[in-house]
Amino acid sequence: MFTSLRSRLFLGFIAIIAVVLATSAFALLVFVARNNLGARIEIRNTAARMIQRPELNLGDLRDFSSLVTRLDENTGYRILVLGPTGKVIADSQEGVQPALPLITRVPADPLRDVFTLRDVEGNFWLYTGRRFESGFALILLAPRQPLRELLKAPVSLELLKALAQSGAVSLVLAAGLVLILSRSVSAPLKQISEAALSLADGKNIQVKPEGPKEVRVLGEVFNQMSQTVHASQQSQRDFVANVSHELKTPLTSVQGFAQAILDGTAESPEAKRQAAQVIYDEAGRMHRLVIDLLDLARLDSGTADMQRERVSLSILLRAVIERLTPQSVLAGVSLVDQVPDLPDVIGDGDRLSQVFNNLVDNAIKYTPAGGEVTLSALVSDGNVIVNVRDSGSGIPAEELSRIFERFYQMDKSRQKAGSQGVGLGLAIARQIIAAHGGKIEAASTMGEGSIFRVILPIAKPDDITLSMRKAG
Repeated sequence: MFTSLRSRLFLGFIAIIAVVLATSAFALLVFVARNNLGARIEIRNTAARMIQRPELNLGDLRDFSSLVTRLDENTGYRILVLGPTGKVIADSQEGVQPALPLITRVPADPLRDVFTLRDVEGNFWLYTGRRFESGFALILLAPRQPLRELLKAPVSLELLKALAQSGAVSLVLAAGLVLILSRSVSAPLKQISEAALSLADGKNIQVKPEGPKEVRVLGEVFNQMSQTVHASQQSQRDFVANVSHELKTPLTSVQGFAQAILDGTAESPEAKRQAAQVIYDEAGRMHRLVIDLLDLARLDSGTADMQRERVSLSILLRAVIERLTPQSVLAGVSLVDQVPDLPDVIGDGDRLSQVFNNLVDNAIKYTPAGGEVTLSALVSDGNVIVNVRDSGSGIPAEELSRIFERFYQMDKSRQKAGSQGVGLGLAIARQIIAAHGGKIEAASTMGEGSIFRVILPIAKPDDITLSMRKAG
């Protein structure tokens, strides 16, 4: 019971509201009691009625004692007559109540002014009254009651009853508002928790971001996470399927030609040599696939051995051109060097060489005979930008967005014979460049060719110490 967020929010808010209402009511009741509001109202009303009586004319009276006694009997209040100097001339409860000090402050309006004074024994009194033209003053006094008695007074009881009624109404209204508020918070959270369970079961599910801002942000983050998880799961499934497919073909060839040797189908030396050559080639293909997969896994996990040292991109890129020139000549493709002197970068020279070898090699493979592959570079905004441009047929937009995916291979019809790969080169290249703090992009125009752009940060002066420390 009360284990759900909604019920706990509801009970928590109701408890807070109840405490606030009770505290406010008690504080108001204590204020009323401590200030003797009920007694002040009663003494003001009595004084107003009594002082307005026409027979009262203190200037013509000499027997003040009988007057104050009679008024005391009629009103129930202690009655004083003060002289012009403030001295008590007559006291209806003289000898019964403690003596009072000299009263110098006489109310000007009994309906408005009620003052407090203390007698010789320290007891507090409320008083009001009026000074007449004769100089005499008539004063009404009522003892200020203790808090316990005031809380039992009719005015306090009526106030307590009114507070209880208004508090009950307020609590009911607040409960309705709290119910709506708790539902607005708990409902989207419940939706997200149910979606999380569905996500754990492998379903790709999205939630509608609603509720408070923080809950909406949580819903948006959940949707992003759901998409990422789904993409990761799909990638894993595709990965397993692609690996299985890539291994199936060479394994079938190896098994078939090995069987041909064993059962004597390949009898002649030439047939055996051909079978052995196929087995060797397919084994090499599987070996390269496994090496690429291991390399990609290490790059993904961040455990790949990545050196950090100053690398001269100018020398590295010219070495790539020199290395691949024989291949371009055989393909009938011109390999153009437009590499200027470039600032150094910090990174692993072998890994960077692997990236640019792959990009230039791909450009040669996808460029028809008579075409051109250009390797160029420039410096911009603290980065070195290396471009590999070809004059091939181009890459369609639907394929351009996927060329960095693992095992993705472009349409075989646009490749030269014997140039088919396994679709891991660009995925590995992207991981290597990302590990160097850069990025790799691709753009293409159908019929005009494609361009691959690699952006790497230039080495800073303090990177010299860093690279030396890493190398040491």
